[in-house]
Amino acid sequence: MFKQVLHKCSSMLMAILVLLSTVSFAVEKHYCGDVLIDVAVFGDVKKCSSEAFETPMKKGCCKDKVEIVKGQDDLKQNTFDTLDTNEQLVLISFVYSYQNLFEVFPKLIIPHKDYSPPNLFADIQVRNQVFII
Repeated sequence: MFKQVLHKCSSMLMAILVLLSTVSFAVEKHYCGDVLIDVAVFGDVKKCSSEAFETPMKKGCCKDKVEIVKGQDDLKQNTFDTLDTNEQLVLISFVYSYQNLFEVFPKLIIPHKDYSPPNLFADIQVRNQVFII
């Protein structure tokens, strides 16, 4: 039981790790002068207005910066042809063994399942005096 739970948790952790290492995203930052106003990861940044500050701002003092965090994009993808002969043999034998492991057997047909035997009026072995010794 513990082994199955540990196996499932580790496989989920590895899947999340692969997902997070390959995802790319952008971080947008909006500055007014040297003051950071807003940071957004998945949405749009809020722009500043001159009413928010006590001193009027110049026309060209606001700027936006976009930082792109790139994920891993050099994942190795193998095809069956790129594997060497030993790896191909192991893969084929693995698939073949597990394919035959879960073989579905035909449903057993019992022809006399719904048949009820006839009523016996006399014990035939005693009447004929035939006994198995």
